Amino acid sequence: MRQVHLAVLLGFAAFTTALPSLSTPHSNNHRSTKNAKVLILGGGVAGVIAARTLHHKGIDDFLIVEARDELGGRMQNYTIGVPGKQYTVEVGPNWIQGTQTGNGTANPILTLARKHHVKNQYNDLDGSITTYDYNGLKDYRDLLNTSIDQFSQIGAIAGERVKMQQVDLSLQSAYGITGATPKNMYEAACQYYEVDWVREYAQSPDQNSWIASAWNNNFTFDTDMGGFSDENNLCIDQRGFKTIIQAEAAEFLLPQQVSLNSVVKTIAYSGDGVTVTLEDDTTLTADYMLCTFSLGVLQYGDIAFKPTLPSWKMEAIQSMVMATYTKIFLQFEERFWFDTEMAIYADMERGRYPIWQSLDHVKFFPGSGLVFVTVTGDFSLRIEGMQDSDVQEEVMEVLRAMYPNTTVPDPVAFHFKRWHADPLFRGSYSNWPPSFLPGHSENLRATVDKRLWFAGEATSLKYFGFLHGAYYEGLNAGEEIAKCVEGPVCTGRQHLNSVIDASPYPFVSITP
Repeated sequence: MRQVHLAVLLGFAAFTTALPSLSTPHSNNHRSTKNAKVLILGGGVAGVIAARTLHHKGIDDFLIVEARDELGGRMQNYTIGVPGKQYTVEVGPNWIQGTQTGNGTANPILTLARKHHVKNQYNDLDGSITTYDYNGLKDYRDLLNTSIDQFSQIGAIAGERVKMQQVDLSLQSAYGITGATPKNMYEAACQYYEVDWVREYAQSPDQNSWIASAWNNNFTFDTDMGGFSDENNLCIDQRGFKTIIQAEAAEFLLPQQVSLNSVVKTIAYSGDGVTVTLEDDTTLTADYMLCTFSLGVLQYGDIAFKPTLPSWKMEAIQSMVMATYTKIFLQFEERFWFDTEMAIYADMERGRYPIWQSLDHVKFFPGSGLVFVTVTGDFSLRIEGMQDSDVQEEVMEVLRAMYPNTTVPDPVAFHFKRWHADPLFRGSYSNWPPSFLPGHSENLRATVDKRLWFAGEATSLKYFGFLHGAYYEGLNAGEEIAKCVEGPVCTGRQHLNSVIDASPYPFVSITP
């Protein structure tokens, strides 16, 4: 058991295709002279759940502004396969991470999946694994078990560091301090599986906070710490994982409350309200705005804020990291690979096409001929700059090394998404680096002038990087914005003018 101790859809599609032009005057007499009381920028999990919360509070004077042609945010799927053998695969979020233990608290994403009958299947990430190196099959599963234990030990020590008010360090430092630094490529591959992949930090240990990675893991997977369970369910619904949010939206949204294909260009704000300008120069005004953009979009400055966001907000935005997680899908005429659900490939280069999952498995899509390999972090950025054909060539080189005695054919279908290059996302999800302090997290959530609100998985202290983090942040933002709309007092979320280090640096003269 993984523990780390530390103190519907069709109806929605129908009405979104009939959305009125943004320039059409609103005829609802109860509306203010502004386009809406609340503008919700982004139609992902956080945005839709915030809208649902406002609706439940009796506030329907809001507008969701979504850049894509459908709701769902990073919940995106792709149809892969030759004619007559096509399947829906998830290029974005794929797992319900931490499900439910007995009658305990259920992950809200699991609750939505159950409600809308979205098919998901337990994925055995601990026991159903085959291991390889560049010479073929090689059994080093014992090292994987050791790696799991090492991560647990590191988490326990992180708890002690919190109690003693010691500064945060990187996971790399943690491995070194505990004597668990990988000594060979097999140990490195197992560490990658445990840190970069299973925990989904999508970055190497030197880029991860020691303390935050422990609590982030605990609050999702460790029931003793309030987590849901230590299990992960893979979404295999052919409607796509996005169905959970689109079907939920279809229950309460009206056509005039959603604007699709609407890319935000600038956001102007003052104590009187906000004005959003779209790429087609349409302007929208409101009393309050909830920004649920990807952290990567905010970091890249793809959207101009007028006036510029205050320095405390900019520091918070730029101090967190946007990680990239890339699934590369291949379809073959027939399966020739491992019978287990998962496989690990150890290479001299850490992170080179290391994690494989068979979708042509009795639990998932038997007979599909589908398998996918995952890369993360800097390696993801590397392949985004390559041609698909060159990436396929590299992937096939690894796959053929794993099966030296098999004639491995070329795939009949191949696909991966470039998340970092996509200007609507600039990466897959947020990650907490060692230099990002709790004060930064507080400032990332904080409002600006009580008009600009921020929510998404990146603003979640406990669940950053997870879908359920986006869910809870949307829920909380909706509840707090409702208080402002209802009045008469709107306090907003407070911020720190500066984030102070645990202890000051001593003065050192730099003069000769």
